[in-house]
Order: sequence, then structure tokens, then C-alpha cells
Amino acid sequence: MGAARAVPKVAGPPLAAPLPADAQDGPEQALAMGRWVKLICGAGNQDLAAIEDLCAIYALAGVHCIDVAADRAVVAAARRGLAWAAEQPAGHAATRPWLMVSLSDGEDPHFRKARFDPGLCPPDCPRPCQRVCPALAIGAAGGVIAERCYGCGRCLPACPLGLIGEEQQILAAEAVAPLLADLRPDAVELHTQPGRLEPFARRLEQVRASGVPLRRLAVSCGLERGAVGAEASRPPTPLTPRQLAAELWQRFALVRAAGLRPLWQLDGRPMSGDVGAGTARAAVALLAELQAWAPPGPLQLAGGTNGRSLALLPPGNRAAGVAFGSVARRQLQPLLQQAEAAGRPLRELPELRRRALELARGLVEPWRQRGRNAAG
Repeated sequence: MGAARAVPKVAGPPLAAPLPADAQDGPEQALAMGRWVKLICGAGNQDLAAIEDLCAIYALAGVHCIDVAADRAVVAAARRGLAWAAEQPAGHAATRPWLMVSLSDGEDPHFRKARFDPGLCPPDCPRPCQRVCPALAIGAAGGVIAERCYGCGRCLPACPLGLIGEEQQILAAEAVAPLLADLRPDAVELHTQPGRLEPFARRLEQVRASGVPLRRLAVSCGLERGAVGAEASRPPTPLTPRQLAAELWQRFALVRAAGLRPLWQLDGRPMSGDVGAGTARAAVALLAELQAWAPPGPLQLAGGTNGRSLALLPPGNRAAGVAFGSVARRQLQPLLQQAEAAGRPLRELPELRRRALELARGLVEPWRQRGRNAAG
């Protein structure tokens, strides 16, 4: 572990730049104060109407960053939602959230879509796949609604006949730089896995080649190591927190050499935050075990985070903030369905908007207020 930690003097911009006086609750200040909140719309989520409403409501609720798929139509929908929020007289939308897009350096569950042929399903199938899908991505007539699927994988073991497979959706290397130059996001997130340092370095160079001035380069990684080559038939072997820290130190050297500022997204239990308290404990436990060994830069909880996460944090923790994914989408899902049935955006229906904003603030506001009473 000593060799892995011997890389802090990498050339690059300072890790913490002075903040302007009017940025008291902006994204960088929130990271510094441990109050950062990010909405994850889903790296594979292409449900444009829902994305537009999610971005509008959660921006009004005060998130500091919104993470979406690296897709032109998705980014356009997110920006429409952010523009709507900025025009509203109430809420925290005066501090515009950063727009972040997600990429991967290889196969990753966040970048997959479920698929199956509904014609192979028995007529009397009770459709357990449909019951367990949190995104309502399996239609009443069968088959996957691709734009809604964000790759949680819960349908895969649910099918009694094993008919459901998955398809990876990885952006081609030559497409990265021109796409980012066109989208011009505020930040980029790179999903990686232990053992993929060279693919990470290549993807990072493609990001750098875009020429986009990024506020942060987020690195999303967890303890699971994807098997490759001769080991592909074996179950993946989890790392220890110290081994994961060594992987992050290696990436820290690359990120800093590229002139970028890192943000470490610790992926505890990916895409499972709507399940319960156990997933929240897994995300917090990863932070507690890793924080003493992690490289410089903010440490952000993700993967299984939900409304229980904040209360589980031990004193003296280094959490810079949290990302909410499936729990944030799931709690608004019934309201989004009602708006869809009404044929109008949720944000344009006053009663649905009020209820949605109340739910969103219930998730976001405890983090935004974190430590304020103690400081005062």
C-alpha cells in the first residue's frame, strides 16, 4: 500500500481553488462543506420526458449536480428541465446545478440494457420480471422499453426460464471527444473497475482531447472486480478497501496529470438505493473503510444510497456528499405516470409538481442542511 500512496506530487491545478463570495452554496462549496447532492438520472436512461421532469424538480429542490447519459437528446432534455427550474421564483434553482455526463472505460452494469423476446414467454407466465423492474421498463405486452431501462439487472434472475439477457452500450473511442465538445458538460464521470487502468487512461485521454473545461472529473468505482480473459468464467473477486484505494491512487496520478480535479464516487451497492436500509449501510461502510487510504479529493457516497444514508454516517467521516439514483427516480415514478396519463409534463401540473417537489426536498434538504446547526 505504501507504493500506491506515494503519488501525491503529481502536476496539475490545485485541489481546492478559492471560492467567489457569491458561491456560498454552489457546487464547490457544497463539496467542501460535505453538503453536496447529486441526482443520477441513469447512464442508460433515455426516457426524455421523465428526464426533463426529474431535472426540473430536483434542480428546484437544490441538487448541486445532475448526472445523465452522454447522449445528445438526453442532455438537451436535461437542459430544458434545468432552464425551467431556473425560471421559477421558489427553491434553490438560482444556484445552477452542474450538468455531468457519464462514460465507462469498459463493460459496466450502468451501461447495459435488458433484452428478451416476449414471443418466447409462456402465455401463463406470472411476469415476475415486470413486478421487480423499478423503472417500469417491461411493458404490459412484453419486451423491454429500451429508453426506460437503466441496467439495474433485477429482471435477469427474476425470469423463471432465464430468457432475459443484456446488451452493453459503450461509446466508441473515436466518438468521445467530438461528442463532449458538442455537449460541453460541466463535469464528466468515468465508471471504471479494478484492474482496468489502461482502458481508464485511454478514456481519460479521449476526454482531455475534447478540450472542454471541466469543473470535476468524477471517478466511479467499487469493490467488485470484473473478470477478464481466462478468468471470465469465474465469479468476480471483491477487493479489500486498501486494494481499492491503491486502484484510486493510480487513477489519481492520471487524472492530475491530465490537469483535472478528481471527485471519487464510491459505489457501494450499485442501483439499489430503493431497496432498503441494507444498501445504505453498504455504501456508508465502504466510505468508513476506505477514507483513511483514499487519495486527495472529495469522497462521495453512491450505490445504494437513500434517505437512511445520512443518519448512518459515523462522526468524523469524510463524506463530501451523496448521489441519489434509483431512490430519487422511484419516489417520483407514480407522479410521472400520472402526468404521462394526463398527457402533460409533471412540472406543468400544479398539484403533481407540489407533491413531487415535497418528495424531492425530503431527500435533498437534510444533506443541504448538514452541519449548519452545529456550525451556528
